[in-house]
Amino acid sequence: MNWKKMVAAGLLCSLALATAACGGGGNAGKEKKSSGKTVMLYSSMQEDQLNAIKKAFEKKYPDITMDYYFAGTGKVITKISTEAKSGQVAADLIWVGDPADYIGFKSMGILAKYTSPEAKNIDKIFIDPEGYYTGARMMNMGIAYNPNTVSKDEAPKTWNDLLDPKWKGQIVMTDPGTAGTTKYAVGALMANPKYGKAYFEKLKGNGTELQSGTTATHNQIAAGAYKVGMCLDYVTENLKAKGSKIEFVYPKEDIVSIYSPIALVKGAKNEENAKKLYDFILSKEGQEVLVQNNMLSVRKDVKQKSVTIEDIAKRAMKVDLAKLAKDAKSMLADFDKIFKK
Repeated sequence: MNWKKMVAAGLLCSLALATAACGGGGNAGKEKKSSGKTVMLYSSMQEDQLNAIKKAFEKKYPDITMDYYFAGTGKVITKISTEAKSGQVAADLIWVGDPADYIGFKSMGILAKYTSPEAKNIDKIFIDPEGYYTGARMMNMGIAYNPNTVSKDEAPKTWNDLLDPKWKGQIVMTDPGTAGTTKYAVGALMANPKYGKAYFEKLKGNGTELQSGTTATHNQIAAGAYKVGMCLDYVTENLKAKGSKIEFVYPKEDIVSIYSPIALVKGAKNEENAKKLYDFILSKEGQEVLVQNNMLSVRKDVKQKSVTIEDIAKRAMKVDLAKLAKDAKSMLADFDKIFKK
């Protein structure tokens, strides 16, 4: 499998620091505190996965406590920006969903270069050429549905299937201004001539509603408030594993595939501990923890849980990353004019 072809086809991009990224939704804003030898992580990743990493890391390093601040990326970025203006970001490590956000972090001068010894097991396409960040997980945007109200055969199989009048008033998606993964998807679809702004005008015309936060969107489908929606594979699997009524469809074409990097903070208080956490997250052991918790690994030597990466690569959307970064603000403005006028 050519990983470079896969990621070039599947990764979406958006302008850093302009908007929010994926994350906690209703669970946002939690910050774990402890005393003694610690490492502080700021992240927008779902808290179940954070806790799984925390448990495994602390088992490997019982003398280090992994603290974290967890929120949607918009709140994480606001916290980082505010602290940066005060002179120092309090995090030792940053892990948000959108690789383009790290371009902004670099321009702010808040990241430190670091090459993990685990990087040799990760394709270079996931690694910043300047050495400021490394992709640490993968996820995909597709379509979720409630199996109590929608059969597997009836469920939408493509993005255009959501435009069918039978779904009118029954579609939900996350506001791209609050969730980076949706920001990725909206940017990619708008930039693609097959879809463009017209697609979202039709989606709005079919009664699509917005939720503020990724988790909230998925919970609305699982609760039966909506039948279908634009959703993430791993969040869907998280809820499904807990007994929620929700299923996921990888679209027949134009799957939105995203990687999520980690980075060291320049001047971090606990730099050596942060390097240990950085290495652990990228290690085979750490990546297997993520796979066990419904994520996709960036490592070449880790077996994925159920999905076929090669199949996703074949169906992944091709995107001009530089154009998406350039057009991110105007894209969000266009989206807001459609959905919030």
